[in-house]
Amino acid sequence: MVFQSYALLPWRTVIKNLEIGLEIRKVPRQERRKIARRYLEQVGLAAFENQYPHQLSGGMRQRVAIARVLAYQPELLLMDEPFAALDAQTRETLQIELLRIWEADKKTILFVTHSIDEAILLSDRVAFMTSQPGTIKEIIDIDLPRPRTEEIRNSEAFAHIRKNVWQLLQHEVLKEQSYGAYL
Repeated sequence: MVFQSYALLPWRTVIKNLEIGLEIRKVPRQERRKIARRYLEQVGLAAFENQYPHQLSGGMRQRVAIARVLAYQPELLLMDEPFAALDAQTRETLQIELLRIWEADKKTILFVTHSIDEAILLSDRVAFMTSQPGTIKEIIDIDLPRPRTEEIRNSEAFAHIRKNVWQLLQHEVLKEQSYGAYL
């Protein structure tokens, strides 16, 4: 699972943070180092393996957190607003980075976000949830070409999907505001 906060162990180097899940699984030291280095390289941080989390930027820390999850080699990645705490430029950069990583591994990712654009860009399907109680109201298939690039955000197809999702969201917000007026 990748959280909103980086959840890195501050006393461990980047490489040691990546190895922790593999240590728990009792993967031999040489093999876990090889796996960790492969994923560090995949997220573009091979040169930082001996740094500590406090020596990295927020975006770099989040890439370490993503690499740590990938190194564990799960069948399913759970990502709970992993880019929410980042500035807009870093967020967009990491979205494209996540798409590139996904293209390489094709892991199933359950990604939670409040950003309509992020949901559309990263997803094959968006599960739109209601507020109180949180239930799935609609599942929207995202039929945009892959590989996804930054240019897709400016396409007519993207704008059409965004408009449809925004209308669903507006309806839900108005319903919530009406409900709150009666409390």
